[in-house]
Amino acid sequence: MQTKSKFQGKPLVEVPKAIPYVDFLGKDFGREVDQEARSRHPNLPNISNINYQDGVVQGSNPFYVVAVNEVLRQEGLRTATQADLEKAIRLGVLDLNSYEDSALVLRSEGDSYQPNDHLSRSLHKQVKARDPKAKYPVMIPLNGLELQADQDSSYGLSFKLREDSEIIYAPILTKDGNFTMRDIDEKTGLPSKLINSECLEISTKQDGLSRLIWGCGWKYYLSSNGDNLGRSRSDGRVVVVRDPVAPEYLDAYIAKLKQKYKELKKKH
Repeated sequence: MQTKSKFQGKPLVEVPKAIPYVDFLGKDFGREVDQEARSRHPNLPNISNINYQDGVVQGSNPFYVVAVNEVLRQEGLRTATQADLEKAIRLGVLDLNSYEDSALVLRSEGDSYQPNDHLSRSLHKQVKARDPKAKYPVMIPLNGLELQADQDSSYGLSFKLREDSEIIYAPILTKDGNFTMRDIDEKTGLPSKLINSECLEISTKQDGLSRLIWGCGWKYYLSSNGDNLGRSRSDGRVVVVRDPVAPEYLDAYIAKLKQKYKELKKKH
């Protein structure tokens, strides 16, 4: 017999109470966030190279991502960390055929690249004030930073550590080489080791401050040797994350299941 209607069952698994969400900064929400970030920081470096087009914000640099994050925090959202980007790729929930700025990498007090020297020294003081025993290099997710006007900065802005910012010791970011997705630490989104094979590429620098970029050319790559913190290209994207929340419909459904379970226990 072939039935005309479909079986409608109930999930025989524990339904998660909290579900995280991720997407590109885009649609009407993305346009509004972009406008608010620009109004707060009208002198963002290379802001003319970052535009809302085809339903998504195109372009990215660390200053812009931090400015966007300041707006997102008011909505209970944040920009993606390196670990978020790796997970999005691993689960196949986003087509990251672009580049994303996820963090800053600090390797020493000063920087041989003069435009970054002031920023490097400023962050060095903040890191050491937070943890005098901190070892370099460290990765600082962009969603743990704020912007402040700074006339001594070549960019007109500098970065300030938030109280809740993470300072992650990342020795892997001192080496160039190749890695595979299976060797990525899910907590940091960084490779745990390098291999001698033509797999995914990682590139670094030896001193000062750089941006951490997860990108895709003809294959995925992880770059932490970018000196120009203000540069932006049209293939850049900003990824937004909503951390696990309990949607009302899930709460109601779970409460209903629990009530039925109690009723069954009484009967038996």
